[in-house]
Amino acid sequence: MWILYAFGSALFAGATSILAKIGIEEVDSHLATALRTIVVLVFSWLMVFIVGSQNQLTAISIKSYVFLILSGMATGASWLCYFKALQLGDVNKVVPIDNYFNNDIGICFLKGRYNNTNDKWNDSNRDRNISNDSKERRRAKAS
Repeated sequence: MWILYAFGSALFAGATSILAKIGIEEVDSHLATALRTIVVLVFSWLMVFIVGSQNQLTAISIKSYVFLILSGMATGASWLCYFKALQLGDVNKVVPIDNYFNNDIGICFLKGRYNNTNDKWNDSNRDRNISNDSKERRRAKAS
């Protein structure tokens, strides 16, 4: 099921770039970000109530709250920079830079340490490391 969400995320992110570029043509990028944030806020809370997860608010740990707040701050900074870049630059140049850093920088920082029982990140990272170790052993034997 996660793969459907991943493709949905990619699809909506692509649509966001196009819609944002058109939407900020005559609007300050910071104002556009604030308006967009209101829509995201309303839509997010609507989804919380639709799926019934509002009762879980008190069960969230302090650590999770801290990291969610930090993530929200990083998201806000990212959106401000992204919208300003879209306003000043070509969408076909801004989006690839944004996508590269979203994917590769996150992987570099996590280095396979991300662990979620519903995720295969550690398994695939471990398998890749085992495969690389095997290749190195074969090279060492051949030398």
